[in-house]
Amino acid sequence: MTNALKQLVIYILTWEARLVLLRYKPKIIAVTGSVGKSTTKDAIYAVLSGRLHVRKSEKSFNSDVGVPLAILGCENGWKNPFKWLANIAKGFWLILIPQSYPKWLVLEVGADRPGDIRKIAGWLKPDIAVLTAIPETPAHVEFFKSSEELMKEKFALAESLKPGGTLVLYGDDPKMLESQRGSQIKKITFGLQAYNDFVASHDETIYEDSRPIGTRFRVNYTGSSVPISIFGALGHPPIYAGLSALAVGKMIGLDLVSISNALGKWVPPPGRLRILKGLKNSVIIDDAYNSSPTAALTALDTLKSMTGAKRRIAILGDMLELGKWSAESHRKLGAKTAECADMLLTVGFRAREVAESAKEAGMKAESIRIYGQNESARAGKELASELQEGDIVLVKGSQGMRMERAVLEIMEEPKRASELLVRQEPEWLKKS
Repeated sequence: MTNALKQLVIYILTWEARLVLLRYKPKIIAVTGSVGKSTTKDAIYAVLSGRLHVRKSEKSFNSDVGVPLAILGCENGWKNPFKWLANIAKGFWLILIPQSYPKWLVLEVGADRPGDIRKIAGWLKPDIAVLTAIPETPAHVEFFKSSEELMKEKFALAESLKPGGTLVLYGDDPKMLESQRGSQIKKITFGLQAYNDFVASHDETIYEDSRPIGTRFRVNYTGSSVPISIFGALGHPPIYAGLSALAVGKMIGLDLVSISNALGKWVPPPGRLRILKGLKNSVIIDDAYNSSPTAALTALDTLKSMTGAKRRIAILGDMLELGKWSAESHRKLGAKTAECADMLLTVGFRAREVAESAKEAGMKAESIRIYGQNESARAGKELASELQEGDIVLVKGSQGMRMERAVLEIMEEPKRASELLVRQEPEWLKKS
């Protein structure tokens, strides 16, 4: 679509979405932040879906077009004008003809540029706003002057809450808490620190036959404590997502035991520290959905924590959209990699800084391989021939690096790629 036509479609879909909200009056849970939005949204949906008529944003529909599509229950039309016309027609049908519509919506809201969230929040007006972590150097910071400016943009969602609405806030960051000091917004915090309302403790990796299969922790809330097990993913990100889902579920009247049971059946979405079977009885930690400095460092910590690994291998692609913070962030990642991995493969010209920094930090040159901008598949293919039983491989990189192609080359079940990997839609597979 041309830009003018795209803007016209967005205008029509937004107008329809606003009318649908006015007509059906669903309760809205809106999720934003810089780390873990999609995982958090999915965890909340998993908790609510067994008890309520609820719809969530599909995949990462979080933009000025993605949010209206989620409200209307439509799919991405990509470059097909007939699909966009069908979406518009569906919107009119919802407005004109009374239908069974969800009582709750769990919507993801993102920001690439200043004003993105404010523009959506002005008409969305959620009942509950969930704000995940906003690290010092987050993803999509390129068009913001500072992380503080990005934080203000994210908090615009909380400022648009309906009267009596509640902010569910990541509480482990003092800056985020300080930014809300004096605010009259009702807040509930979650995190690993003991001062939060919902606190996770005693977290550990679950192993079966020496292979990692999930994460276990306890949640403490007003004197009550329940165990939570999340299978299929590792590290702190699924814990934070589970905590926010617990907070939301408790707010709307669900008990902790039923929430715990729901999370025990939930599997985090593909590409988010997901555990996959690798070739030759190796293990893959697939974190290929996207990357930012904090998320990449967290992923490396997760790799380092794996017990019983024969070799810890990191395949790291460029971190994009970092602007002036790019070089320093990649160098920090390289130094961290030297602490956490036995072998490093980099993909992309920015990630060369990771390789150079890892070498300076003590990683042996023969343990480092450098690949070009579009060589994620080649990196995976060359590693596949020398994988060994007991190897644990972390794959991480920004969306544009297509690191799922490396995962495809080393996974045991490539025929299940459409089920297990990110970006397997025909439109993505056609892209170079």
